[in-house]
Amino acid sequence: MPCSCGLYAWSIPAVGPNKFREIGKTNFTRIVPMPNTHKWSIAHDHTLVSIPLKKDNHSPELGSFTDEFYNEHAQKLKEVKHVFSKLGEDAMESMMMIDAIQRLGIDHHFEEEIEAVLQKQYMKSSIHGDCDEDLYEVALRFRLLRQEGYTLPADVLNNFKNKEGKFKQNLREDIRGLMGLYEASQLSIGEDILEEAENFSSLLLNACLQHLDRHQAAVVKNTLEHPHHKSLARFMTKNFLTDFQGTNGWINALQELAKIDFNMVKSVHQKEMLQISKWWKDLGLTEELKFARDQPLKWYMWPMAIIPDPRLSEQRIELTKPISLIYIIDDIFDVGGTLDELTLFTEAVNRWDLSAFKELPEYMKMCFKTLDDITNEISTKVHKEHKWNPVGSLRKAWASLCNAFLVEAKWFASGHVPKAEEYLKNGAVSSGVHVVLVHLFFLLGHGITKENVDLVDDFPGIISSTATILRLWDDLGSAKDENQDGHDGSYVECYLKEHRGSSVENARQIVAHMISDMWKRLNKECLSPNPFSTSFTKGSLNIARMVPLMYSYDDQQCLPGLEEHMKSLLLENLPYRNTQK
Repeated sequence: MPCSCGLYAWSIPAVGPNKFREIGKTNFTRIVPMPNTHKWSIAHDHTLVSIPLKKDNHSPELGSFTDEFYNEHAQKLKEVKHVFSKLGEDAMESMMMIDAIQRLGIDHHFEEEIEAVLQKQYMKSSIHGDCDEDLYEVALRFRLLRQEGYTLPADVLNNFKNKEGKFKQNLREDIRGLMGLYEASQLSIGEDILEEAENFSSLLLNACLQHLDRHQAAVVKNTLEHPHHKSLARFMTKNFLTDFQGTNGWINALQELAKIDFNMVKSVHQKEMLQISKWWKDLGLTEELKFARDQPLKWYMWPMAIIPDPRLSEQRIELTKPISLIYIIDDIFDVGGTLDELTLFTEAVNRWDLSAFKELPEYMKMCFKTLDDITNEISTKVHKEHKWNPVGSLRKAWASLCNAFLVEAKWFASGHVPKAEEYLKNGAVSSGVHVVLVHLFFLLGHGITKENVDLVDDFPGIISSTATILRLWDDLGSAKDENQDGHDGSYVECYLKEHRGSSVENARQIVAHMISDMWKRLNKECLSPNPFSTSFTKGSLNIARMVPLMYSYDDQQCLPGLEEHMKSLLLENLPYRNTQK
């Protein structure tokens, strides 16, 4: 099949293959922990903070940026803003520049400019409809508007259908348009036309791969595997810069700004990383909990993804603390405690009573004391900053998590296999997403009212859909987590037990379809009127985007994709052209 080679060469890099583990015989019996020789390599990972940072003429060491460097950044930012303003009424050029800015992860510098352009485009579409004949332009406008919360109807794509209601076959020649259409389809909230758009564009783009040169094929393949809406822009910046090409006059200035900004933000993350490492070491939990994971830098990658805005440094550091404890408490339930101990632990957390831990092992006492300290510290900070004491909400979230962990522990201890639906309902809570997002809500401090707090406490759809995506993706993971030698079941195993005769492959396909449906539900929650801030909404989306990276284990039970991104974001420099000299 012939294919046009007019490709738009801004692409999303691959995160890595999604390999799914083989599911063996159903077994919900807790097994005795055995020494595990495999860990993700950076999780010997405390050594990472002591690795000497590479130096070059334009990327100074941690904390040593000069006034010249900051002046260079300010000058480049001013230059790009000027170019942006000069685009004026050129709608297509403005939208392409917005797309590039967002993909480069520097959109926090252009919030007002982006909003002004999108507001104008939304008014145009609302009043006049979208009569443009260019598929790429229509698809790009739809995606940019919808991902920023505008309720643009999907029927703007009807102009590209024939009388029979099918997408026109001459679109097969428009590779750039098909890529845009596929990207737009990822914003679906369940509309039939976007389902058709995804199927139509993916079929033609896949068929086109063999007719493209190596670079063009890589661009198309990456778009199919990692569309922008389901990717983390900051994690993709360096790869995107490689394919950031074109004749637009603003590209060079934007590239240079992105490189300088990348190095500046990297310095922020390095400082945060050092603080987290010191905090974790000072806690001393690893001395008492030999069986538990010891990966503070890996855990810090979650907040890096969830709230990438460099201005939210304190929030990232504070959010890492409850995330760390989710992993530790998970390990206590999975491989650390007996069922009697876990029951007492859960009861104590529900009552939030330190005296109830007198009969428990020392490591459980230490864990709860740490949980209590962190909860009180965060509550004090939130109260000081936002005049609301969240301690009740935070304790309630932790109690719900431990209750869900205990339900699973009882299943495994008794050998009981729950129904798939029962497992998933409990598993969404035991994912820990609710705990993370409750903390995020208060740390951000946007719109804290009694009504909104009650809503967050009650596991709303924007949280439960994200949690379900994580749980299902985790259950499709390619291997058990590195230090989790216990067995915590999976949706696939429950499904196979419930549906005798069904194959593993069929069960996986069902789970993949469920994940797709959960993404549509999450999209709908983000588009529907809700009291949550943009930062909170995007935080929920970013958790779902981060999930594949956190659960794509290789055959050695390591996370090579995550390791690669960690090195890229925290250690490697981006050289840029210094125009101040």
